[in-house]
Amino acid sequence: MAKLFQHQTLGDLMAGFFDGSMTIADLLKEGNYGIGTMDHLDGELIVIDGQAYQAKGNGELVVLKGHETVPYAAVTNFTPDRTFTVNDLWTLNEWHQYLKGQLKSLSTFSVIRIEGSFDFMHTRVIPRVETPYPRFVEVSRKQPEFKQENVKGTCIGIYGPYLFEGVVKQGFHCHFISDDKTFGGHIIDYTINKAEVSIQTVTDFHQHFATNNATFMNATVNYDNLVTEINESE
Repeated sequence: MAKLFQHQTLGDLMAGFFDGSMTIADLLKEGNYGIGTMDHLDGELIVIDGQAYQAKGNGELVVLKGHETVPYAAVTNFTPDRTFTVNDLWTLNEWHQYLKGQLKSLSTFSVIRIEGSFDFMHTRVIPRVETPYPRFVEVSRKQPEFKQENVKGTCIGIYGPYLFEGVVKQGFHCHFISDDKTFGGHIIDYTINKAEVSIQTVTDFHQHFATNNATFMNATVNYDNLVTEINESE
């Protein structure tokens, strides 16, 4: 069984539920690879080899200790069922089209790990926000962006099927962390030089909700224009 565990939905994050409602320690009980965001949208979460990192809006990368919280995250105990090597240069659109063809199916989730060297890596990091929270798309319009050339590291990504748009990002949602653990974030664009690609086909999707968060449980959520906002901000 290859399970993907997700705390809260992307739709709820888009609607402005930014309060952390699950600890990193509890999240790591569910998986050793994954992505997400932090309490108050304070940067990007990258989980690799059972260790959680926070890419912050000032460009800093922080090792998390376990007490920190997340409003949205997805993790798995990564066990790939397909591995191959890439030596060719691709544009991101070309690469995603090729990668889709390597998945067992576009009708289920897949978790992707791309480890190697990159000619170019372009990331963004959502900065911390305070209450009253705006919608996510408004915050994303002011996000810091970072670029590096000739960097080695790992992309951790999730492919979400069309049927689950709103629960997750349909298509690929990927974060990057450099080998020296000094650079990372949500991927906007990249060019692979040489990399080992591993894919895990997900058999079970576990959706977890923040039932201990009164604001979420008692809210009437406005999901209008959800897909449009996801496409703009992601």
